[in-house]
Amino acid sequence: MKKRYYKNSKQTIRHNDFPHIKPAADKELKSVFSKIGIPGTSNFSPDRFQLQAISAIGDSDCLVTAPTGSGKTWIAEEAARKIIDNPQKKSTVTQAGNPEQPFSTITNSESNAEPKTENRGKIWYATPLKALTNSIYMRFAHIFGKDKVGILTGDTKENADATIIIGTTEILRNQLYDAMFTGENLKCDLVILDEAHYLGDTERGVVWEEIIIYLPVRIPLLMLSATIGNPEHLSGWLETIRGRECKIIQENKRPVPLFPLFLHPSGTLQPLLKNGFQPGKKALMHKTTLDFLKLESPPQIAPTGRLPRFSDILRVLKKFDLLPAIFFLKSRADCDHAIRLCNSELISKEPDRQDALFRRMAELIGENGHLSRHLQREQVEKTATASHHSGHLPAWKVVVETLMSEGLLDAMFATSTVAAGVNFPARSVVILNSDRFNGKDFLPLTASEFQQMTGRAGRRGMDNIGFAIVTPGKFMDIRHASRMVSAPPADVQSQLRIDFSMVLNLLLSHTPEQIRELLKKSFASYMLNKGSRGKYARKLYGRELEFLWDDFLAHLSFLKDEGFVTDDGQLTEDGIWASKLRIDSPLMVAHCIREGLLPRRDPMLLCAFMASFVNEKEFDDSLLPLKLLPRKLTQGFSKLKKELRPFTSRMIRNGFHVPGIYLQPAATMLSWAQDEPWENAVKRSSMAEGDLARLVLRTGENLRQLSGLRQTFPDIAKNSEEACELILKEPVVISFV
Repeated sequence: MKKRYYKNSKQTIRHNDFPHIKPAADKELKSVFSKIGIPGTSNFSPDRFQLQAISAIGDSDCLVTAPTGSGKTWIAEEAARKIIDNPQKKSTVTQAGNPEQPFSTITNSESNAEPKTENRGKIWYATPLKALTNSIYMRFAHIFGKDKVGILTGDTKENADATIIIGTTEILRNQLYDAMFTGENLKCDLVILDEAHYLGDTERGVVWEEIIIYLPVRIPLLMLSATIGNPEHLSGWLETIRGRECKIIQENKRPVPLFPLFLHPSGTLQPLLKNGFQPGKKALMHKTTLDFLKLESPPQIAPTGRLPRFSDILRVLKKFDLLPAIFFLKSRADCDHAIRLCNSELISKEPDRQDALFRRMAELIGENGHLSRHLQREQVEKTATASHHSGHLPAWKVVVETLMSEGLLDAMFATSTVAAGVNFPARSVVILNSDRFNGKDFLPLTASEFQQMTGRAGRRGMDNIGFAIVTPGKFMDIRHASRMVSAPPADVQSQLRIDFSMVLNLLLSHTPEQIRELLKKSFASYMLNKGSRGKYARKLYGRELEFLWDDFLAHLSFLKDEGFVTDDGQLTEDGIWASKLRIDSPLMVAHCIREGLLPRRDPMLLCAFMASFVNEKEFDDSLLPLKLLPRKLTQGFSKLKKELRPFTSRMIRNGFHVPGIYLQPAATMLSWAQDEPWENAVKRSSMAEGDLARLVLRTGENLRQLSGLRQTFPDIAKNSEEACELILKEPVVISFV
């Protein structure tokens, strides 16, 4: 047993000095640290809430809320197994509402029909993130066999007719659109929505709400989440629109107990809270932490504007067996810089683990030249630490995730986005900032966000106890962090909004008046009459959904003016094929196709043009060396923008957002399609690798949408297929065995 040092945390240091960190711990932590260890091996026995959920799925919908790592995925596995093992079991569910109502008949057309035998035994597992989708796919393929499991994302389509489909929510929503249009049964007998709190996500929550509204009632729904503050509202809404019970299964107990700590700048660990971790109870700060906050000039863990020496912090955590750890930092740059502030002190003392790290790295990288030359590879192997954020290539993130999950790393430095939906817990999480960048501003962490981070602390089956460690600093409000430890999760609010893709796809199978009735089935509509908790919905949608309906009518009017919808609300021929463009800017792309502005026989140029439509950031095209760019690109792009201008002007006059169209991403994509080396393409783009990879993948998704127009525009469809092959290649797309 390693000797540990405990003492009272009274020492202070001058804040102008870079602190000398010496591992120590408050004497009160002796009993807490004595619990550190690996649980004894035993046969798996499901928890009571897991069994309750499995039982509920038999005759009702089910919403499961339980802490991260408590075994929600096991529930999904067993529910899937139950469907597969009992393919002849008949559904006892009836349709909600009056089956004579036209909109009800259309949106749930197969609800009253007895499912055909050949359609039984199918499961759809939807997740919000491609990384999570890949992780679940690998897990289910291992359990059920690769022949029974398929994957559908914008990047990957494999075994699409399998018994179990793992995919992103957007793919499932699109399949529901198709089923409503064709009147065919959705071949599915259970839908699992993982990370169900995404219903409240500002950008993507609308997709989740659409899925729930459109899902045929005969198909049971299992929703899984760790952070929903108002599950009774979500359940009540489901029962209202689906006419069947939705059972709420709640579990508040963490499978691995959590203990919050405060890291004093001296290197002394001390309790953050007086009462430890008690969910739902008011957090009371520990006296030693309060004493620190009362200091007029408190010591700093690093000079102002600089990150701490993480090698020193790792030494503290190692002394008290608190590794491995995930450090949550505020930016990508901080994550990348953090690993340069680590050294080889810890891993060099474990030569066997160091050798295993080298071997596993070589296995994961294989023959991939780009990954083998990755700028951070040497640092990872030298320090057993890694950086993980969206600026890295997806393939490199898989390498880091694998090394972390296999216990070969001491620490991973990540942005808060890694907390959601990626499954590699650690013994400890270290939080350096109490705010989070939402893409526009830095806002205080919500209880749900904070608890997603701390949910990664403590590995089930590997830890008796997990730790959440708060460090002082310029961007850390310790009082706020303390409150968030046990604060209840935030309510999930409707994020329903109207866009052209939704309107076009609903008009495939609904009249405008039927769509109005459909909107009344929304979560937004349900929340309008929930007193003070419905204030958000009333402000956003009006007291009778009048704001939402007016927005729909505005979209409908523009579609009529542009010839995509007839005066009586039916899709024209152009409207029918345009509905298949389930992309960010469907009308702009549809207008380009209709006016012949997209190349029909030049896949490289088509790649370039489509990249300009999916780009998510602003560029300054005036900095581009136009004389060095291919003439066909500059002239073609100039013509595209000129011809689009009258159309986009009409959109703007009618109050619709028009995204910027830039030449720089188009030039980058053209060079990549022309086989320019990846490193050169990254340099040309002025993007991080991960951002460029995302642009390539999203361009590929949009090109796939164009390839679906084979009947109406065969040349465009063929050109799109060839364009996809030009850009979806290593190192953006890599298969790991």
